Amino acid sequence: MTPYPFLAVVGQEEAKLALLLAALEPSIGGVLLRGEKGTAKSTLARGVAGLLPGAAAFVELPVGATEDRVVGSIDVTAALTGGVVKFSPGLLASAHGGVLYVDEVNLLPDHLVDVLLDVAAAGRNRVEREGISHTHDARFVLVGSMNPEEGELRPQLLDRFGLCVDVTSHGDPGVRAEALAARLEFDDQPDAVATRWAKPHNQMRRRLGHVRPAPLAPGLVGKVAALCASLGAEGLRADLTICRAAGALAGWEGREEATADDVRRVAALALVHRRRRSPLDDHGTGSDDLGQALDAALGDRPPDGDATEEAPAGNSTEAGAGPGGGAPPRPPVAPDGPERIVSLTVARHAASPPGRRSTAEGVRGRLVGDRPAGEGPGAVAVGPTARAAAANRAGTPPAAGEPLVRVEDLRAPVREQRTGALVVLVVDASGSMGGRMAAAKGAVLSLLLDAYQRRDQVALVAIGAGGADIVLRPTGSVEVARARLERLPTGGRTNLAAGLRLGASLCAEPKGGRAPLLVVVTDGRATAGPENQDPVAAAETEAALVRRRDISSVVVDVEESPIPLGLAARLAEVMGARHLRLPDLSAGALDATVRSALGR
Repeated sequence: MTPYPFLAVVGQEEAKLALLLAALEPSIGGVLLRGEKGTAKSTLARGVAGLLPGAAAFVELPVGATEDRVVGSIDVTAALTGGVVKFSPGLLASAHGGVLYVDEVNLLPDHLVDVLLDVAAAGRNRVEREGISHTHDARFVLVGSMNPEEGELRPQLLDRFGLCVDVTSHGDPGVRAEALAARLEFDDQPDAVATRWAKPHNQMRRRLGHVRPAPLAPGLVGKVAALCASLGAEGLRADLTICRAAGALAGWEGREEATADDVRRVAALALVHRRRRSPLDDHGTGSDDLGQALDAALGDRPPDGDATEEAPAGNSTEAGAGPGGGAPPRPPVAPDGPERIVSLTVARHAASPPGRRSTAEGVRGRLVGDRPAGEGPGAVAVGPTARAAAANRAGTPPAAGEPLVRVEDLRAPVREQRTGALVVLVVDASGSMGGRMAAAKGAVLSLLLDAYQRRDQVALVAIGAGGADIVLRPTGSVEVARARLERLPTGGRTNLAAGLRLGASLCAEPKGGRAPLLVVVTDGRATAGPENQDPVAAAETEAALVRRRDISSVVVDVEESPIPLGLAARLAEVMGARHLRLPDLSAGALDATVRSALGR
C-alpha cells in the first residue's frame, strides 16, 4: 500500500516537529502522541519512517504481543531439525534503523513498556533467556500513541518518553475541510498524490540524512536547568531532552548553535507530560505557567509589567454577586485533597503473601519457566518445547512421516504477573451527608490513589435520591474514577441496603484473580429501603450477607455529631468490616497517634 505522505498531513505541526527531532536525534528517547481517535497519529508515525535513510522499516507492535515476540526467542526450526539453540529475532530487531510504533501504548503491560523504553534509550537489545545470551543493535524511533480517555500511562513511564504532543482535531472549519479534501483525494488517487509530493519528500529525506544537531550556546545549559528546576521537573530527563531537542532544532534549521529561542520552541514538548506527579493530577503545563518560567529562566524578554489593574470606577462587582446582580450559581462540591492512607488488606488464599499486591500465575505476564503440558494444553511454550524435542531426538532429524514434535515434548509456559485487588467503593452521596461531602470525596480520592499505586481495579457505587447506582464498573483507570467522583451529585434519601447489594454484586466475580475489597463511605444513617422494611434493619441484613460471602470490607465512618448515633460502627460490626473514622483513614493521622502514645 502507498503510505500517506508525511508532508501532506494538514496541520499537526507540533507533532511533525517532534517526530523530525526524534528522527534526527535518537537519544531524545521517542515521541508520545496523545489525543482522540482520528487525528492522524498513526499516519504521521508511518510517514516519518519514509523519511529515514535507506529502506527504513515501519514495525507496529500489537497490544497483545508477548515478550517473546518483542525481544526475540529461540529459533524453533533450528532446534527441531538440528538440535541447535539459536536466537530468533523479535520485533525490536525488525525495527532497527526504522520506526517502532505502539498504538494504545497505555494498554500495553508495564513490563513490556519498560523493555521498549530501555532498548530505545540504549540502542541495543540484550536477551538472556531460555539458554540464549544474545545482543543486537536496535536503534529506532519509538513512537507511542494513546487516547487519554482510556487511562494514562504511569508517571514513571511517561517521564521516559522524550517528547509528548497533545494531538487534537482541527477546530477551524477551513483547515478541517482542507484536511478532508486531501484525504479523499488520496483515497481516490494514492499514486498521483504520492507522485506530487515525491520531490519535497525526497528533499526532506536527503536533508534529514545529512543534518547534525548543533552545539548549545554558552550558558544555555544553566538556563535550561533553571527552567526545569523552577517547574519542579524531577530528575534530569527533562533537562537532557530540552538540550538535545534544542540542538536538533537548530541543526535542522541550519543554525550554528542552539539559542534560547530554540529552547522556547521545544520546552513544552519536553515538559507537558513531566509535570504530572500523581495519577490524580491533571496532565500538562499551562501556557501562562510555562511562559512565565521561560521568561524568568532565559531572561531574554522584558517582563510584561504589573498584571494587576484596578477596575474602572463604577464597573466593580460586589463579592458574591452574579452577573445579573443576584446570587451566584452554587459550585459543585469539590473533594478535599487526597492523603496517604493506612494499609487496607484483602483476604487471600493462604499461600499468597499478605497485602494487596502479590505475584500470581496468569495467562499474561513475564515468562518465568515451563512445565509438562499434559493433555490438551491451553498454550505451548515454543522455546522449551523445541529444546525438549531436540534433546529427546539427540540431534537426529525425524524420519519421513515422523512428527517434528511428539506429545511428550510439549511444554506449557509458566507466566507470572503482579495482581492487585478489585476495590469497590460504595459512597453515600445522600442529603444526610451535608457539609461532609467534600471530606468524604477527599477520602475516596485517597483510596483511588492507593488503588493506583497497588495496580488495583476500582468500581464506584453512589447512594442517593432514595436508591443506588453503579457510577463506574470495574476499571484500571483511576482518572476516569476521579472524574466520575468529582461530578457526583449530592442529595436525596439514603438507601444503604441498595448500595451494599450493588457493591457486593460487583465483588462477586472479580476477573484476573483479583481479590475483592468493599469500601463503604457513609455516616450509617439509612433513611430509605425496601417497602415495609426498616431502612437500618435492611442495611444490616445486606451487611450480614457481605460477611457470609467472606468479602473483605472496610467502613469509613464520616459521622460528625455532638451526640453520635454510631450507626456506621454498628454496620461495620455486622459486616465483619474494619471500622475507620474519617480522621483514622489518614496514615499521617495514625502515625501522629502512635507517636503521641509513645511520648515522642
